[in-house]
Amino acid sequence: MQKTVVVEVERKIQHPVYKKFIKVNKKFKADTNNMNVKVGDKVRIEETRPLSRDKHFKITGKI
Repeated sequence: MQKTVVVEVERKIQHPVYKKFIKVNKKFKADTNNMNVKVGDKVRIEETRPLSRDKHFKITGKI
């Protein structure tokens, strides 16, 4: 986990019956590509080939 970060993606979906917006969170493990990222940074991720058992994304840049 030295070159890995956990990125949380938040989406808002609308409930089909009640029409209320609900937050849905999903966590992804991503490769850092030797970038310096800290807790709280907003980053852009991209899907890649499997790098390990859980890691299928890499960070392409900061927002």
